[in-house]
Amino acid sequence: MATLANYPDYSLYSNAFGFLRQPLVFQPHGCDADVIITGVPFDMATTGRSGSRMGPGAIRQASINLAWEGKRWPWDFSLTKEIKMADCGDLVFDCGDAAQMCERLEAHATSLLAEGKTLLTFGGDHFVTLPLLRAHAKQFGEMALVHFDAHTDTYDMGSQYDHGTMFYHAPNEGLIDPHSSIQIGIRTEHSHKLGYQVVDAATANDWSADQIVDAIKTRVGDRPVYLTFDIDCLDPAYAPGTGTPVCGGLSTDKILKVIRGLQGINLIGMDVVEVAPAYDHAELTSLAAATIATDLLHVWAANRKAK
Repeated sequence: MATLANYPDYSLYSNAFGFLRQPLVFQPHGCDADVIITGVPFDMATTGRSGSRMGPGAIRQASINLAWEGKRWPWDFSLTKEIKMADCGDLVFDCGDAAQMCERLEAHATSLLAEGKTLLTFGGDHFVTLPLLRAHAKQFGEMALVHFDAHTDTYDMGSQYDHGTMFYHAPNEGLIDPHSSIQIGIRTEHSHKLGYQVVDAATANDWSADQIVDAIKTRVGDRPVYLTFDIDCLDPAYAPGTGTPVCGGLSTDKILKVIRGLQGINLIGMDVVEVAPAYDHAELTSLAAATIATDLLHVWAANRKAK
């Protein structure tokens, strides 16, 4: 006979849940979690279709489909038994105040990193990565960037807050070393003037997942790595719910094989951005984002197990 003792309290008594049905911890400082998950509902830097401010909630909702697995295939361990995670909900800032968002996100990340936490962040548009990089650079110094996207986001035009300029500003601020960084899935106008290695989508689609993994590992070496995943790296067939979809992208199958192959890199921070659920169909994009984030957590956990 089933009793209440068989179930976690939150599964019976609350509609509020975090990513992968993990506890919501609105005061994450000083908690015993290894990884802190934060949503950033910001899309004021968007140049295409707006709506990615709704992304964090959609990713959490889709993650219910993944939370039931004790061990996620093909991993050989249970994520929730290996590491402690806490979802602190969404960053709070005044609506329309992009500067305040930047300040609060950088301060939030800086304080948690100083406690030894690792951060997984859900956008929002891709601009949120810049204040996150600023915080991580204080803790780890100049980093390598592993960047999955349809766009390089290295454009030097645009306003102060523009989701196409972060990886132009980041090396100029000394946050990342472009000569140790790599961009996967690019299929819009780009140049190599800043020194990033670009594996365009046509090449990535022709290469095997193992070839992409080898290119990434060779490029980043043993540097601390920040990994950012713009969901429009995926072809719109797999991720229609995004602000700037571009045909000719990668499949979820290949991307997941690549991510699982990244065990061993010095992964110190990660985000998944640009999910815009208003343009989604049947939660395809949100589910892809939640799955990618879950496998990134497995990579981080596997690395810690190996130490």
